[in-house]
Amino acid sequence: MATFVLVHGAFQGSWVYARVARMLREAGHHVITPTLTGLGERSHLADRAINLDTHIQDVVNVFEYEGVTDAILCGHSYGGLVITGVAHEIGERIRTLFYLDAYAPAEGQSLVDITGPETALAFLAQAGQHGGMIPAIPAALFNVNDADAAWVDRMSGPQPLATFVQGVRGGVDSVPVANRTYVFASRNGGDWFVETHARLKRDASWRVHEIACGHAVMLDRPAELATLLLAEATQRDFFLNR
Repeated sequence: MATFVLVHGAFQGSWVYARVARMLREAGHHVITPTLTGLGERSHLADRAINLDTHIQDVVNVFEYEGVTDAILCGHSYGGLVITGVAHEIGERIRTLFYLDAYAPAEGQSLVDITGPETALAFLAQAGQHGGMIPAIPAALFNVNDADAAWVDRMSGPQPLATFVQGVRGGVDSVPVANRTYVFASRNGGDWFVETHARLKRDASWRVHEIACGHAVMLDRPAELATLLLAEATQRDFFLNR
């Protein structure tokens, strides 16, 4: 039995992983889907003071209080920054880092560092009008499938600006985790991860996949994502043994 910890992206919550989590549990595995502070069912805690460190600590605490070791840790989109930070804190408890159409930051990088000045200024303007919070980005901009788009819009909530402007202390190139996988959603509605995908495909220390779907892979292609995650459970220390 493997342990999966699935971290959602900005504006969302654990609800986004329900289908994939069910598939993994039906296959006999332990699955934890934490919701980051201020989002989803924890939206009553929303506060402009919440930053990336808060969300990293959310996940570190899951490992501590649930006694998690040897986990496959998956982060979607913004969750890529979160799992990178977690890996630098407790890398010895992680079997595989699984970046799901996600940011894979270098040392010191924040989300706005990666997305560039135009996006940063847009986020700053939005946060200035909404008490330090960024309103949820419409699902249509992420090319979420038609059947789920309205539901995603209804369930999503504002994200604290501070989570986007705080950088990671250590980057993906120095995480103390041997197994690293990247999944690129080639129809995600933007070009945010094109450069990351191209770079990691050339890096022999990464296992890289591509799925032709929208950004919310867990909604558009849940069975395909579950299959890729399950494969991680049977490929222990793949890169260490090469």
